[in-house]
Amino acid sequence: MLKLFKNHNKRYLQFIALHIAIGFAIYLFRFLGLFYFLGSIVFFTLWIFQSGNKQNQALLAAAYMTSGEVFFRMTGGSLIPWEAGKYSVICFILLGLFFSGTSRRSAPYWLYLLLLIPGVLYAAETLNFDTNVRKAVIFNLSGPFCLGIAALYCFDRRITRQQIHNIVWCLLMPVIAMGIYLFFFTPDTRDVLNGTQSNFALSGGYGPNQVATALGIGMFSLVVQIFVNGKNKLIFSINIGLLMFLAYRGIVTFSRGGVFTAALISIAFIVIYFQGVSSKKRNSISFYMVILGSALAITWLITSVRTMGLIDLRYANKDAAGRIKEDLSTGRQELITSELTFFMNNPVMGIGVGKTREYREEKLDILAASHNEISRLLSEHGVFGLIALLILFCTPLFYRIGNRKNYLFYSFFGFWFLTINHSSMRVAAPAFIYALALLNVVDEKNDTLPRKQISQ
Repeated sequence: MLKLFKNHNKRYLQFIALHIAIGFAIYLFRFLGLFYFLGSIVFFTLWIFQSGNKQNQALLAAAYMTSGEVFFRMTGGSLIPWEAGKYSVICFILLGLFFSGTSRRSAPYWLYLLLLIPGVLYAAETLNFDTNVRKAVIFNLSGPFCLGIAALYCFDRRITRQQIHNIVWCLLMPVIAMGIYLFFFTPDTRDVLNGTQSNFALSGGYGPNQVATALGIGMFSLVVQIFVNGKNKLIFSINIGLLMFLAYRGIVTFSRGGVFTAALISIAFIVIYFQGVSSKKRNSISFYMVILGSALAITWLITSVRTMGLIDLRYANKDAAGRIKEDLSTGRQELITSELTFFMNNPVMGIGVGKTREYREEKLDILAASHNEISRLLSEHGVFGLIALLILFCTPLFYRIGNRKNYLFYSFFGFWFLTINHSSMRVAAPAFIYALALLNVVDEKNDTLPRKQISQ
């Protein structure tokens, strides 16, 4: 199976064709979504055991399940548990840890995981009597736990540039399948638009925020492909076409978070990549940027026409009548403020994992979630959450000082930070992609030293 990533351009086109076919097949026969999910798990599990994870196959498996999570939920129906995507990522990473161990320098993330425990114990006392404590805790901690496990695997792990490009491939492919599914499944844009709010119909009947986040991952992955694999004109043209397609699908969800995040982390990648190449190659990169900018401008124009100008109002923070909305955060600012108040009132232990919604309803008569992981960690974990956040922010930045070859570092780190501020950790993506910022990228010719491991 290791031959999968040889003869890259040919394999890349084959993978794209395969996932276009997968997306169309699931549109025709929706029950195939369940088989797609189960088949992916079986395939990657066999691959990891067969290879012994010698080339970090666990990372490829986790990347694939991460970007496919929303599509699996969307098409798998009630037969796929809500947290199955996160569970699969966690299990593949645990397999990787079993075969390959972790770095001796990963102590900050062991501490991070331990800091999550007091909030769980406290929740047993604070949650309402009729609340399912197990479900409340799992729902709120599956994302942070996934991050901790992935960080343990990735921290200071030596990985070649080609291997990290393969991870980007795995992030892209399920999103292509989802984009094709949405193209056929969703109704005509003009038939379902009735305002500038997030649109479930144009998101495949699923949460627009999460769909836009997944599509944003695909958009970013394509931008990376455009710049690192732009010599082949056919591949370059296909990537530009796919980027326009996924960008259109992402924009018409009318959910801005995923699109803004994709744009910002793509800019971060381009800036770092541009600084790291020779002056001769910068000329070709400048050409790529012109083509990329033109393609995205055309995509926006098409989207504006198809949405009768409503998308322009949406991104200008206006309603369908053209009136400016007072709250750019669509009501989340008040929710975040309330969670920070909970933290100030309960600074030591917080209010307990999963208690935020109940507590807000009791105190403010508001039943809603802020979808902000920072304020949630503070309000539910107190000072332990504050220390956990400091670990998450400071450890990658200090690690970056001595390991500067990962030119996707700021993109990965930025994706985590931006996503947890508008979508919390409802999906595995911010957790897993955060961990990718901790990888130690090395040149292929230098990747010959054995890795130090702790006991498994």
